[in-house]
Amino acid sequence: MTEKFWYKVARTIAKSGVFPVPISEHLKELLQNLLTEDQAKFLLIFKKPSMTLEQIKQRIDMEEETIITMLNTLMHNGIIIGAKSKSTGVMVYRLMGLYPGIFEYTFLRGTTTERDNKLAELFEKSFQKISEGTQKNYDNIINVFKDLPPTDRTLPVEKEVEVGTEMVVPFEDIKKYIEEYEDIAVAHCYCRHWKDLLNDPCKLGAPKKNCFLLDKSAQFAIEQNFGRRVSKEEAIKILKEAEDYGLVHKVFHVHSDLDRGIEAICNCCKCCCGILNFYSRGALPLHTVSSYLAKVDEEICSGCAICVNICPMETINVDDTLAVVHEEKCIGCGLCAYHCTEQAIHLKRTGPRDVFLLPKRIKTE
Repeated sequence: MTEKFWYKVARTIAKSGVFPVPISEHLKELLQNLLTEDQAKFLLIFKKPSMTLEQIKQRIDMEEETIITMLNTLMHNGIIIGAKSKSTGVMVYRLMGLYPGIFEYTFLRGTTTERDNKLAELFEKSFQKISEGTQKNYDNIINVFKDLPPTDRTLPVEKEVEVGTEMVVPFEDIKKYIEEYEDIAVAHCYCRHWKDLLNDPCKLGAPKKNCFLLDKSAQFAIEQNFGRRVSKEEAIKILKEAEDYGLVHKVFHVHSDLDRGIEAICNCCKCCCGILNFYSRGALPLHTVSSYLAKVDEEICSGCAICVNICPMETINVDDTLAVVHEEKCIGCGLCAYHCTEQAIHLKRTGPRDVFLLPKRIKTE
């Protein structure tokens, strides 16, 4: 197939995603390693990201049995996801964007073949082009970023929340989130696995089998062998282990809509997390929703700097033997409070607030 053909395939996938993605040679090479030519040609029918089988049949001259075989293969490879509509019961097939989407499903199984190593490198090169594109067009593209919805919601470590007379509602309580869903799957953390493949392992030595999928996303992951089913009790145990390693709970809502259900819970470290990585390398903004802020008790704080080292946002410093939190960057994850040996930090509830940080400006030589 021609360069023009692969450019069209890349554009189709880019349009299915949330963030702007430059069509680079690395991206086209990546797709050529992810897809056969027949699969790539099939994807070009997705003029809109989601379609039913009947809609697909209207767009392509192919027998239904062949279409279903193609869809099953693409779902197994994490290029398309399929789930039944709750309102109609009809199966809906959705083409994934590059990130979030195809990137995650490529590494969810935690396999370590030569192909995985090559894909990891090609994703890294494609992501670097996103960073370069953002930096080159910074003043123009930031307005596009401001119109995008938050990618996630940050959940605090439960026992460190200061609630006063107000109850912590399920929307902000990680354990109650788990209790709401019957279908729960756990898979490899795709970010830490990707970093392992790049020979840049997690600096915390954090476990990798702690990426959760819920409800329809869990059903899909279990059916396609991206993850395994776990009980609520096991899920909570894994979440507790994540807290002990200093990982941040992040919740992802269906279609990034905070009024809809949850499809995933990640447990993130600042050295590997894709969202934090894109922010720090100047590729994408960090946009999350949190209902808490870290507060320091000046009378108790000893200035030990444990919180400085654990903070994923690098938003705490020690000034004259006292920890100082720069609130505009605080995502209310609660790790500083959880790991403070003096119990000098607590989380104060603020109500839902947007934390929006533009991509870092990267200095060039």
